Order: sequence, then C-alpha cells, then structure tokens
Amino acid sequence: MGELQYHIRCKPGDVGDAVLLPGDPGRVESIAKLFDRPRLIARNREFTTYTGELDGRPVSVCSTGIGSPSTAIAIEELMAIGARTFIRVGTTGSIQKGVGFGDLVVATAAVRDEGTTPGYVPLGYPAVADFELAQSMLAAGRSLNHRTHAGIVRSHDSLYTDLHAARMPRREELEQALQVWHRAQVLCNDMESSTIFVLCALRGLRGGSVLTVVNEPGEADIEPGRVADLDLTPMFMVALAAVRQLAPIKA
Repeated sequence: MGELQYHIRCKPGDVGDAVLLPGDPGRVESIAKLFDRPRLIARNREFTTYTGELDGRPVSVCSTGIGSPSTAIAIEELMAIGARTFIRVGTTGSIQKGVGFGDLVVATAAVRDEGTTPGYVPLGYPAVADFELAQSMLAAGRSLNHRTHAGIVRSHDSLYTDLHAARMPRREELEQALQVWHRAQVLCNDMESSTIFVLCALRGLRGGSVLTVVNEPGEADIEPGRVADLDLTPMFMVALAAVRQLAPIKA
C-alpha cells in the first residue's frame, strides 16, 4: 500500500495525519492558506491535495468531489498513505427552524440514506462521529461566538429530489419522506458525512464533520450568488482548532 494512490495521486509522506475534506476543489486553496508553508501535492479529477503545517504538525486538505462514492475513494486512499483523522468541511441545507443561513452544524451522527456505505457494512450499523472530535469542534465554534448547532444530519445521494420535491413526479411520497426527517429532529442534509463516519469507525480512526448552512429552512431553492458571498472561514477555523487540540492517532 506504499505506492502512489491511483485517484488522489499521493504517496506515503505526502499528507499529514489529519486531513480536511471539502467537496469543492475550488475551496482547497483557501483552506491551505490557513496552514504554515502550504504546498500543492497533486491535482487529479475531483481530488486536489495540499499539505502544510499547523503548529509544526503536518496537516492536509483534499477535495472529495460531490457525494459518497468519490468521498469513499478519497478516504480509502488517504488512509492507505497514513491519514488518521478526517474532517468534512462543506455546505448543508437546513431542515429545522432555528438552523439558518450561515450557521454551523457539527454533526454528531448521520442518517445513512446513501448507497455507498451498505457496500461496507449493513444499514443497522450506525454512522457516528468521533466523540472527542465533535466535542472539540462544537467548543471551537462557540468560542468564536458563531451560531453553532450539534446534532444528527442526513447524508443522501439525490440533491435535487430534496430541493424540488414539489415539482417531482413522486411529489407526495418525497414530501412525506422529508417530513419524517424533520420530525426526527435531523438538522440538515448533506451528501458525504455518513461515509466519513462509517469508514473511520470501521478502521478505528477519527471522523468528523462541520457544515455551513446555505439556506433558510423551507426555501425551495438555494441562491448561488448568496452562497458565493458566504464566508466559510469560520467552518475551516473550527476544524483546525479541533486538529490543534487532539493528539495524532498512533499508527
């Protein structure tokens, strides 16, 4: 497993033990600028990787693209070359009143409503964030005086069925499904967190997720211009604060 990884094009020694995982390759450089001495390691497909230092400790950022399949590929290959702590830093759509635009959500667990993790373990297995990592990120968010929530998120595969449920052929069925998650106190939707939690738990590693809300609950659409202007730095700072606080996992 010491060879150059096929998709991310990285090899042992290229990444730190902790890796931030945005979906969008366009966000990687912004995160890397928060490191000391950042350097580009590789760009291939949806995977862009930078490595730098945080208080002298090697730390990396690697984009995953959209959804659980490519996220699982990134995690598998990063694990193979020594990464041990994985933190998703991405955007999310709120489904709860009081969780609004610009807020942070620290995921404590995730509904496995995606098609990737059943290939690893049956659906009865929970997708749970690393406790210490989640706790550290929640404390960091609140220390920044940023509105920060903690709770269950839902990871799924079909973004537009949620955004446009009222316009879909199976409208009533879809709307009822969304109401189930609302009644169950699920805070928001994303497409990757459950995969990070399951793969890390299966390997005895740390998996976490901190998300920035890009809508108001009940909105039918997300406004691209409004999201483009949203400052994601607080989310990145929360993830890095947790990395600073927690010691590396020994190989």
